[in-house]
Amino acid sequence: VQLQASGGGLVQAGESLILSCTASGGAFSQYTRGWFRQIPGKEREFVAAITFASQIHYADTVKGRFTLSRDDRANMVFLQMENLKPEDTAVYTCAAGAPLGQFYADYDAYDYWGQGTQVTVSS
Repeated sequence: VQLQASGGGLVQAGESLILSCTASGGAFSQYTRGWFRQIPGKEREFVAAITFASQIHYADTVKGRFTLSRDDRANMVFLQMENLKPEDTAVYTCAAGAPLGQFYADYDAYDYWGQGTQVTVSS
């Protein structure tokens, strides 16, 4: 499975962006699909995930501002980001795999990862 993330850009604080992750080479819906982000010099952190059972999980830092959705026919997942803050600035990456239980938040528990897309939020 190949993943491609897109939609990043430069926005001002309070604005919105929608990130997309497109999968090819496999049925995306059979996997747990996650979004992660990384700021240079810091550890990668979990943002959101939708399991193959359609359970959606969010990091506390984005809950209420970010919404994960999917289009299984198009093999895509989306991350709608609202009320963006400067601390949301990072490279965002999508991932797919079969992490067990609570390991949906563990980047290394996934099997496929896309190239990141840069999100920059200015104050």
